Amino acid sequence: MTDLSQQIADLGASLFARRLTHGRTGNLSARTGGGFLITPGGGSLGAVGDLSLVSLAGEHLDGPRPSKEAFLHAALYRARPDAGAVVHLHSTHAVAVSCHAGLDPDDALPPLTAYYVMRVGRLPLLPYHAPGDPALGPIAERAARTAHALLLANHGPIVAGAGLAAAADAIEELEETARLWLLLRERPTRPLTPDQVRSLS
Repeated sequence: MTDLSQQIADLGASLFARRLTHGRTGNLSARTGGGFLITPGGGSLGAVGDLSLVSLAGEHLDGPRPSKEAFLHAALYRARPDAGAVVHLHSTHAVAVSCHAGLDPDDALPPLTAYYVMRVGRLPLLPYHAPGDPALGPIAERAARTAHALLLANHGPIVAGAGLAAAADAIEELEETARLWLLLRERPTRPLTPDQVRSLS
């Protein structure tokens, strides 16, 4: 196993052990020469073995059958040339938020904390598509040009980062902010002001 493959396996095991993903859900990828390595379809992130190699056009190049959501990873890499990794989870609180009616499609969560602003920023909500539906690809690619974190309606978050650690940090911050939002949603809240948000840029 290469160093990059081992990093993906280690991150998958950590996310699974901390219940940020469950069963055979979620997928991880990291950019490599000519495309990206991604966890295969049908496996658990708790026990990542061989990885699939996929081109930036979404073509399966080598290894086992890739995740059926590899096209989403390809879309984010095309939209964000600076991205070195993509993490997609079905983390409980973020999925719960994604099922709420009345969310702002341009920014699904308010800026409750400075770390959310710094690690996630704006969170567009993408319309529901069945898992693996390639029609979501162009929508995700357009949205990812201006936001590195996306929330898939009735599905979960997907985040691009400079590397695996940055993408994981962002998606974990997103999950914690989703949890905070659910805890506070029946109470008056005091999000950061626009000036406070701008000061963190």
